[in-house]
Amino acid sequence: MVNTLAKKLAMGIKKVVPESPQSVEVLKYSISYILNAFFIIGSSLLISLFTGKVIEVIIILIGYALLRQVSGGVHLKSGTLCIVVSTAGATALSFVSFDSNILILFTAISMLLALVFAPSRIEKQTRIPSKYYPLLKLLSLIIISSNLVIHSAVLASAFLLQALTLVGRRGVKNG
Repeated sequence: MVNTLAKKLAMGIKKVVPESPQSVEVLKYSISYILNAFFIIGSSLLISLFTGKVIEVIIILIGYALLRQVSGGVHLKSGTLCIVVSTAGATALSFVSFDSNILILFTAISMLLALVFAPSRIEKQTRIPSKYYPLLKLLSLIIISSNLVIHSAVLASAFLLQALTLVGRRGVKNG
């Protein structure tokens, strides 16, 4: 679905601007990335309007995306699957509620995973030279540890979920 739409848009752009140095494939890749983000954010927010968890979903989407940008992680095999899983995850996490002890535990586990694995699988996803990877690890740890001040259960859950993607799973392709 996403790839088909991205390809149609890319071909349309190339038709309007044939002298563009970008190939249809490069345009398609960039457009699919934007469409994925748009559909994840849009569908998550739409569902949250019905569940009454708009603020929670916004916190999850921002926290997860911010940590993902500096820590990396595995990618699902298709854009459509990414949209479905991400939307379901944001919706499910918006309902979490637990005490301070669990929040600290989730934050500690997330920090440990980031310390060991971040950044993960970003080599083909970024132009950041590898000499800056230790800085990305440090930024990941700072982002996660910020929740010890913010003290949000949904944010702790979002950070833990993102930190788990650093480790990798079967059924997903690496960056």
